[in-house]
Amino acid sequence: MRSALSLAAAVSLLALNPVLALAKPDDAAKADKADKDAKSDAARNDPDGVPDPDSATTTRFFKPRKVLSSGMVTVGGQKIDYTAEAGTVVVHQADWDDTDWRETAAAGKTKDEAKDAPAEASMFYTAYFKKGAPSADRPITFLFNGGPGSATVWLHMGAFGPRRVITANDSHTPPAPYNLVDNAYSLLDASDLVFIDAPGAGWSRIAGKNKEKAFWGVDQDVHAFREFIKAFLSDHGRWNSPKFLLGESYGTPRASALVNALQSDDSVDFNGVVLLSAILNFDLSADGPEHNPGVDSAYVVSLPTVAATAWYHNRLPGTRPADLETFLREVEHFATTDYAMALMQGSTLPDAQRQEMAKRLAGYTGIPAEYWLRSNLRLNVGQVMQHLQEEQGLTTGRLDSRFSGPTLDPTAKEAGYDPQSAAISSAYISAFNAYARDSLHYATQATYKPFAGLTEWDMTHRLPDGSRSESGPLNVMPDLANAMKQNPQLKVLLAGGYYDLATPYFEGLFETRHLPMPQSLQGNISFAYYPSGHMVYANEASLKGFHDATAAFIARNSGKH
Repeated sequence: MRSALSLAAAVSLLALNPVLALAKPDDAAKADKADKDAKSDAARNDPDGVPDPDSATTTRFFKPRKVLSSGMVTVGGQKIDYTAEAGTVVVHQADWDDTDWRETAAAGKTKDEAKDAPAEASMFYTAYFKKGAPSADRPITFLFNGGPGSATVWLHMGAFGPRRVITANDSHTPPAPYNLVDNAYSLLDASDLVFIDAPGAGWSRIAGKNKEKAFWGVDQDVHAFREFIKAFLSDHGRWNSPKFLLGESYGTPRASALVNALQSDDSVDFNGVVLLSAILNFDLSADGPEHNPGVDSAYVVSLPTVAATAWYHNRLPGTRPADLETFLREVEHFATTDYAMALMQGSTLPDAQRQEMAKRLAGYTGIPAEYWLRSNLRLNVGQVMQHLQEEQGLTTGRLDSRFSGPTLDPTAKEAGYDPQSAAISSAYISAFNAYARDSLHYATQATYKPFAGLTEWDMTHRLPDGSRSESGPLNVMPDLANAMKQNPQLKVLLAGGYYDLATPYFEGLFETRHLPMPQSLQGNISFAYYPSGHMVYANEASLKGFHDATAAFIARNSGKH
């Protein structure tokens, strides 16, 4: 899943070069030469004099960085002049003691000399501020994609940044040159914006002892984003601004746990949270539910999206229903009643009912009843992608099932790739690399990493009451509910696409309907769904609708008391 944060966390400690610190007296000349060579190499690696984070010569102490530029964009007929800020914020591992490390630096020691050298992350961000606006009262929104381990290039260049890349609506976008245009749907009309890359992704980097364990995990990731946001608010004088989070995909569990931590642990209330393409309870994921036998909810919540996909590709038997949303309400009812009850019976389901259920599933999905029977009435996402358009030799998209592509292996049980990801990724990455250097003037030879290349991800998560940690399937529904209970003014906008097989739209609806909180707080949640996929903004009409819904959400929840 992609699907999407910077400034120095307090003071960045400057240590001596390890080569000098560890050298013997009679090696001083060699050490001095090595130090000069290292500085020369670092300067060559990055023409503006900031060492390349990927360089082997870089010290472990990251330095915050900030590059300013300006621009103008027109949204809804309104001309908006803005200041852009591309930079990095340095955050440290959860148990870092700034006093201890100030003393270490003052003593002239390097990190490598110090016991248990801390891990740190240099988190890259791009922020946009409307010129002439009273910043103290103007809303500020922190945006991120998910993964986990994804950069936030997708929301930045596809949804709400001042420039966006044009991609084909439901087919493969031709190779470069790509079309980068002023974004008439930028969210700058409603809020200042901060797009944040997760530790290790984009131009964010991690370093230090056990750096992966320090930042690559549910709670570790939340800690990094917490520290980034607090540092950013301090550096930019925005503590009294209306505050919003906007997370996509894995960014939705991050946002849910993050807003709870910021409010409960840091006493920083937020005005609202936007959850795009939500997955809050991983037991509901349709990716590999067969590995979690006895829990059938994933099949129930994904079925409406499978039906929507069959509707889009005209795979339904008989006459296609005229209206998609009316059709989906019918499928939702079937999924949560007859289908759910059939699955609950397991092996005791009578054969006649099993046969009838397979026929009804075929009628809603276009996938043959015989295949539903062979699959025990349960299909995961990979099977749907592989078999829904099997007769045409096509694989159906996962992130956006409107997309199709040639099947890699017709004999495979599950799809071998995602046609939607293959169709648009190059446009986003190429356009951002050009934009960052040409417009943001962020000069670097470091590689922009769309994904962090995770080698591990710690799924352990401490529940809001602090009573226990869980290492099984992640579930942050208690976090979001706790945040809403502790701050009854917190509002949530749940948005998604009908053609999202990665995080099916009905999954988000199901989760919010089951939040463990008073019924009265359900009124704090609003909904916006579109005929698009995981990245709803990949469809321009849906992008406009999502912009309008988000801008209105921010406006009505930013008022003074």
